[in-house]
Amino acid sequence: MVPAPPPEAAGTALTTVWPALRRALDGGAPVAVLPAGTGPADAARALLRPDEPLEPGTDLVVVTSGSTGGGRGVLLSAAALRASATATLDRLGGPGGWLLALPTSAVGGLQVLVRSALAGREPAVLARGERLADAVGRLPEGDRRYTSLVPTQLRRYLAEEPDVLASFAAVLVGGAATDAGLLDAARAAGVRVRTTYGMSETAGGCVYDGVPLDGVSVRVADENGGRVGDGIELAGSVLAHGYRLDPAGTAEAFRDGWFATRDAGSLAADGTLTVHGRLDDVLISGGVNVSPQAVEAVLREHPAVADAVVAGLPDPEWGQRVVAAVVPTPGAVPDLAELRPWVAGRLGPAAAPRVLTLIDAVPTLHTGKPDRRSVTEMLARGDL
Repeated sequence: MVPAPPPEAAGTALTTVWPALRRALDGGAPVAVLPAGTGPADAARALLRPDEPLEPGTDLVVVTSGSTGGGRGVLLSAAALRASATATLDRLGGPGGWLLALPTSAVGGLQVLVRSALAGREPAVLARGERLADAVGRLPEGDRRYTSLVPTQLRRYLAEEPDVLASFAAVLVGGAATDAGLLDAARAAGVRVRTTYGMSETAGGCVYDGVPLDGVSVRVADENGGRVGDGIELAGSVLAHGYRLDPAGTAEAFRDGWFATRDAGSLAADGTLTVHGRLDDVLISGGVNVSPQAVEAVLREHPAVADAVVAGLPDPEWGQRVVAAVVPTPGAVPDLAELRPWVAGRLGPAAAPRVLTLIDAVPTLHTGKPDRRSVTEMLARGDL
C-alpha cells in the first residue's frame, strides 16, 4: 500500500492522486490518500500502518473520519469501485466530464476520479477560493457535465452562481443530510440535483433520490424499537470487504453479505429509502426522543439561520438538554426567544434548543461533513 499525500501537500489532485488511483484500478499498487494537514495525515498513517501486510483483495484504503470520532481504514477493491462508478453513470444517463470539488481523501472525491477514469476523461479541479464558473470552463465544450458536492457547497454556490449549477447535467449532493428547503430552492433554480446516500463502506453513494443503484439492495432491521427509524443495511457489489487491521470491527459490520450502516431509516411501500439520521445520535430530552438532524433542518429553515449543528449535553432535570450552534445569515442575530418556538411548533417542545451559541462557520471534517464531536466538546466546555 502506497499512502499518497494530499493534493494540498503535493501540487494538485491531477498530478498525485489521479495517476495513482488509475494505476490501482488497473492492478497496480494499492493506494490510500491522506487527509490534508500534518495532524490528520499523521493520524491516518498511524491508523493505516503501511509497513504491515495489506489485507488481500484491497486496491484502495479510504480513511474515514466519523462525525463522532472513531476513524477507520475501509478496504475497497477495484471491482467495488468500478461497480459503483458504472452504476452511477448508468443512473445519470451516461459518461461525461466531472468537476472535482471534494477532497480526494474522502470517498466522494475519489469516486469523481473513478467515474472520470471509466469515462476516459480527465476531470477539472475546483481550486480553493476559485469561482465555480472558472473551473467549469476547463471542462470540454458540448460534453455532459457532472459534479458532486456536500450540502454546504450547494448552499453557497446556489447563492453565488446558480446559473453555473444549473448548467450541470447532474449535481450529486451527499456526505450529510440535505434540507428539503435547500433541495426545493435548488430545483426551483433549475439545478438538476440528485441526493445520494452511501459511505466509504459502499464505495460512495449507492442510493440516489431514495432509490438504490442497480446491483444494490437495501433493507432495514429493527435495532431501536422503531423510535426514529430502524437500522439501514446495504448489500451488493459496491461493498468494501472490511476494515484495515480490525477483524472484530469487520465481523460486526459486515455480516452475510450485508453492511450494517448504523443509520436509521425507513422504506416506503415502493422501496424508496428515507434516512432519518444516526441510530446513536438520538437525544432523549424529558423522556422524548429527539433527532439532532431534524432540529438542524428546521433551524436552517429560519430566515436568520444559515447553518446549524445540534448536540445533547447532560442535564439533571431533562436527562439531555438540546443545544444548538448556529451560523447567522448576514446581518441577522437570531436568539432563543425566536428560535425555540420556531422549532417547538414543528417538532414539539422537547426538540426546542435550550442553549444557543452563534458561530462564524460550522467546523468540518476532511470529508466535508460537520464535525459534530468537535462541536459537542466545545459546547460542553463553553468554548463556542
